[in-house]
Amino acid sequence: MRAGRIEEAEALAVRIVKNIASRSKTRLSHIDSKINAKDMWAEYRQLTGRKQKTNVVEGITAELLNHHYAAISTDTSYQPPSHKQTVLGKVTEFVSEWRMFNILDNLRATAIGLDQLPAWFLRLGAPLFYKALTYLFNVSISTGTIPRQWKAASISPVPKIPSPASLLDFRPISITSVLSRVMERLVVKQFIYPALFTPPLSLVFGDQFAFRPTGSTTAAVIAILQIITTLLSDHPSLL
Repeated sequence: MRAGRIEEAEALAVRIVKNIASRSKTRLSHIDSKINAKDMWAEYRQLTGRKQKTNVVEGITAELLNHHYAAISTDTSYQPPSHKQTVLGKVTEFVSEWRMFNILDNLRATAIGLDQLPAWFLRLGAPLFYKALTYLFNVSISTGTIPRQWKAASISPVPKIPSPASLLDFRPISITSVLSRVMERLVVKQFIYPALFTPPLSLVFGDQFAFRPTGSTTAAVIAILQIITTLLSDHPSLL
């Protein structure tokens, strides 16, 4: 390329890329990313020469982080609220058996919770599990209660800054069970999203961008710019 043979250099670069892709594909072909995601990423780091970063902070241990997160997430004066009038006294079919089977059959590889039930196990056992899980989900929604096992989570501390120095510099990422996350998605899609799309007259969600479909920080920035532009056009003296 320095000698001006640009076309030959570009053709050679294409051949090199294809050769690298072919060899990498051969090395990764024996790994099922849906089951062995951890092994796939380990092989990827070896191929690219990247090392997994481990942040070690002096004076901060797993036990200290555990006590810190337990302290900030525990309310000593908490009392379970009484059931609201919207809680039904009988089990209602909020989730059909076909929908539950379809959810289990299409589970993607994800992190395992404390119950040690991986997504691939639930996906393969969907023909056996879907009826029992359908009843369990409907009972949970009808009675307004959540199994205690679904509330338990393992916390992965992720540094907020490159060089964390205190416990507050770590962001807790809670990993609940796969079934707990399935329940959350069902409740959000079936109850929360419809409430946001057709809110009561006493509530206005026009300026809410988080925790709603099609909402994002980009949409919030666009709305702010639109408000500022309209304000300046109506009141040029503010410029």
